[in-house]
Amino acid sequence: MPVFNPQIILLFLVRLMTIFLVNPLHEFAHAWTAYKLGDDTAKNEGRLTIAPLAHLDGLGALMLMLLGFGWAKPVPVSPSKFKHPSFGMMVTAVAGPLMNLLAALIAMVVIRLCGGMQYIEITRDVIPVIGIYSGEGTLYFLNYMMYWFIVINLNLFLFNMIPVPPLDGSRVLTFLLPPKAAMWVMRNQRVFYGIMMLLLFTGILSWPLGILNNLIFTGMADLTQFIPAVV
Repeated sequence: MPVFNPQIILLFLVRLMTIFLVNPLHEFAHAWTAYKLGDDTAKNEGRLTIAPLAHLDGLGALMLMLLGFGWAKPVPVSPSKFKHPSFGMMVTAVAGPLMNLLAALIAMVVIRLCGGMQYIEITRDVIPVIGIYSGEGTLYFLNYMMYWFIVINLNLFLFNMIPVPPLDGSRVLTFLLPPKAAMWVMRNQRVFYGIMMLLLFTGILSWPLGILNNLIFTGMADLTQFIPAVV
């Protein structure tokens, strides 16, 4: 068994990128959107920045490095400062996951621009093989890193959009529900969150999330397939 495993090393590099790039962008999106909607709480606490240390959560970063699943420090938001509190919270919450989706799309564009990828269909099966085993050099390693960068960002996007408190998607749900129903959901958020985590760790929830991840991945690949021809 080889001592040097480039796949494992590159995967850890991608997780570092998630901690020091993706998570700060996600939290910055929350802070920037809240600020534009009238809430300066995050700005006053130094969170209106992409500086990694401003958003770093030690335990969340450690979990991400070891298990591939972690979190950053949540951005503080004061709903009372929004002109329309429920709408402001919903838009602010959605901004973070949308940043993850944008980051994944940019990474897919990078893959399309890499040499050696011009006439190869991008799928989950072929990218890792191309990235490591079909050649050597910076572009192959970059392809592999970008592949996992996309997967992690899509996972964060889909997970955060689950409509269960305290995840970002719950703000969409409570905005759409009647006030009494929204309050009931928030009062029982621990129950809903516990059920969601149980479904996630038993693999029941992972199955539909995996299908959605693959659909978005494929959609991005199809959307960017024209790039090599243009280049």
